[in-house]
Amino acid sequence: MLPDDTAEAQPTVAGHGIAEATALPSAQLSPEALNEAVAVTTEVAALARLYGEPLLKLPNDLYIPPDALEIFLDAFEGPLDLLLYLIRKQNFNILDIPMAQLTLQYLKYVDQIRLSNLELAAEYLLMAAMLIEIKSRMLLPQRQSELDIESDDPRAELVRRLLEYEQIKLAAYDLNAIPQLDRDFVRTQIFIEQSLVPAWPEVGAIDLQQAWLDVMKRAKLTQHHKISREELSVREHMTGILRRLQSSRFVEFADLFDIAGGVPVVVVNFVALLELAKETLIEITQAEPFAPIYVRLAYSPA
Repeated sequence: MLPDDTAEAQPTVAGHGIAEATALPSAQLSPEALNEAVAVTTEVAALARLYGEPLLKLPNDLYIPPDALEIFLDAFEGPLDLLLYLIRKQNFNILDIPMAQLTLQYLKYVDQIRLSNLELAAEYLLMAAMLIEIKSRMLLPQRQSELDIESDDPRAELVRRLLEYEQIKLAAYDLNAIPQLDRDFVRTQIFIEQSLVPAWPEVGAIDLQQAWLDVMKRAKLTQHHKISREELSVREHMTGILRRLQSSRFVEFADLFDIAGGVPVVVVNFVALLELAKETLIEITQAEPFAPIYVRLAYSPA
């Protein structure tokens, strides 16, 4: 049995102190309490977990590269982002940039990233050269001819690029603030038993129109054509033509046909006209080519 001071120095877990578990005889401890005390002791002594298992000591062949852990206080997406950050942080007027102070701060940051990442520093060095050029142009004395004519500000191009970049950056923030699927929210999926709630298919106007056209197509294929028989007498139409010609000297050819009677009546009437011309009872005349055709009696009525 351990002394009391050793027992008090151990932490307690789940209502049973490790000291209490050690001070008591093993026969008085339940298996659950004993396993819990061992698991807590192992978890406290573990340095890390590898594939879910506690790692109690570091491997002998463990290699940690020098750049395994890097801390970036401020991350910038490019030279323009860095310049805009320096200007806004110190409340500089973007239309009247103090080039000397801004260039000095920018070069300090470039010196820091050159020590860690030379490829990343290349883009920043290009902007540093542009800042130095603008600064030198502003320091050069102007000639009398340049004073008479207002020359362009060397910072004008840089200011234009900074304003455009800031506008695009703010627009990107606004777009990022819009809720996006699987980032800010997820679609709720509810499983419904089909046997309880019937899922009827959705029918659109186009589907209904196509179904109606299919029905009409089948109806036309199965429809019946009824032919009715009508008794038409050629002699009766011959008599009717003679009666009409007796009251008129000349009758135009088209006026002798009753269009309202349908095609069968017109055909029989034409056959009756040919029979009258064959029997020389009527004469079909025309004054000139392409002139209207007239019909008249070939004899004088009594």
